[in-house]
Amino acid sequence: MGLSIRKHSKDIPVVRIKPLKGLKAINFRELWEYRELIYFLTWRDIKVRYKQTVLGVAWAVLQPLAMMIVFTLFFGRLAKMPSEGIPYPVFAYTALMPWQIFSHAITGSSNSLVTNQKLITRVYFPRVIVPASTVLAALVDFGVSFLLLIGLMLFYKITPTVNVLWLPLFIGLMVITALAIGLWLSALNLEYRDVQYTIPFLNQLLLFLTPVVYPSSLVPKHFQIVYAINPMVGVIEGFRWALLGVGPGPGSMLLLSSFVSLALFILG
Repeated sequence: MGLSIRKHSKDIPVVRIKPLKGLKAINFRELWEYRELIYFLTWRDIKVRYKQTVLGVAWAVLQPLAMMIVFTLFFGRLAKMPSEGIPYPVFAYTALMPWQIFSHAITGSSNSLVTNQKLITRVYFPRVIVPASTVLAALVDFGVSFLLLIGLMLFYKITPTVNVLWLPLFIGLMVITALAIGLWLSALNLEYRDVQYTIPFLNQLLLFLTPVVYPSSLVPKHFQIVYAINPMVGVIEGFRWALLGVGPGPGSMLLLSSFVSLALFILG
């Protein structure tokens, strides 16, 4: 006995998926409907990163800690880099926390759409979720590494000022900046696979174009506006101002970096 199924085209709903244009490029209502997928992809990235590791999430502390020690020895002790009156280990580590998120966004998001192409081609969901989950997974590292910063501030007897109330704003700016770069690189890597080979060079170049190992006050004033086009300048200077009470604080440099971050995010 055979089974015959008749399909009438008029009874079958047809859904057409079209790219949005203009300021409606991000459908936040749709993202909310797929919030469980965001959670599962983020949790998957966390588990894959620390799967079969001995130290597990402790790597989130060891990586910036090792970089802080190297920077302190070579830039703080040998090069005598100024640190705005703050002990250099704390000065450097405060910048390394947001930089770690940004660096992970560059390396992880650039390959996110390529590595998930089987999932993308089989079922529909907002594509922005894939690089976004990579950035959200890095926030776990940020939370763990932030605990070490608290320990360093207690050790050096550094008391946060009232500026710390601005910290959630700068954390949000950090996430937007990391996601903005991640969106651009993930899309470009689909068309030009040699993008993945430029990531290590770009990562190293931006590290020294960002005030991680030095204060932005060393940059001549007539170059600071151009310097602030780098969106990570505003993020790192904002972190130092909010947590340590040093740096320019809210001003033209921070506003320009924030504007560039938002523009890259929207266009991305």
